[in-house]
Amino acid sequence: MMSKKEKKILGKGLSAILGNNLKQENKLEIHKDNSLQISQIGSILISEIELNPFQPRKEFDQERLNELSMSIKELGVIQPITVRKIESDKYQLISGERRYRASKLANILKIPAFIRVANDQQMLEMALVENIQRQNLNAIEIALSYQRLIKECNLTQEACSKRVGKKRSTVTNFLRLLKLPPIIQKGLKERKITTGHARSLINIENRESQTNLYHDIIVNGYSVREVEELSKAFKEKKYKRISRERKSVSLPFNQKKMIYDLSIHLNTDIDITQNKKGSGKLTISYDNQNELERIFNLIQKHD
Repeated sequence: MMSKKEKKILGKGLSAILGNNLKQENKLEIHKDNSLQISQIGSILISEIELNPFQPRKEFDQERLNELSMSIKELGVIQPITVRKIESDKYQLISGERRYRASKLANILKIPAFIRVANDQQMLEMALVENIQRQNLNAIEIALSYQRLIKECNLTQEACSKRVGKKRSTVTNFLRLLKLPPIIQKGLKERKITTGHARSLINIENRESQTNLYHDIIVNGYSVREVEELSKAFKEKKYKRISRERKSVSLPFNQKKMIYDLSIHLNTDIDITQNKKGSGKLTISYDNQNELERIFNLIQKHD
């Protein structure tokens, strides 16, 4: 069971920016011309909503959007989106873009929405906070969102941590990841290494040593505990790469097309490595257990 303190933390996020109005809005006021009034909750036409230009996330999983769309067809939109009114019968999305996109796919004409007052900075801040609170972000996406929230909204790390309901040390640890060499950040983003690996690499002072150990982690499959020990041993000493650099073999067009078609069918990234003799390894990426089961079911259908 959650403590009162934990419940309080979970309640932070958009409400920390919007204030406590969310709790008070339990009815809709209608103006004389039947238009919805600002700071109310009601149902508005999807055609009157435009996307949030400050949305930090640009990519949405089409498969999951389709699933949400099917759910909306059956049950409707359970949680209202949040918009701001920019002119008569015109609204701009603040949060809930997945619900908005899925509702359009479901050919829903109207969608429940909280109508807010927000300037451009508040719009950016709300979009970043919602982005940070997503569960499927990689560590670099989270770190970049923290960085942008701090810089563009003129916040301290302490104020940032309060906005998103996280400890200041959590924010600091994510921001430190952005000090790593670009190749390591890319590897973390692509989930070639874990956040635990990356945090250990930060403790090595020499950037070349960080990169060398990064390559050895991938090739040798070092655990986080092993990398922690190596990082302590080579904190101030140079670490030399012990794994051989793999020379990639260019694939013929027909194999490249096979990989592309498989990637489209499974709706995920496919990676292939092949040596000069023609043997190699096919890697299928997935983000979580549900994604793994989805991919497995797709493959099993063709057995």
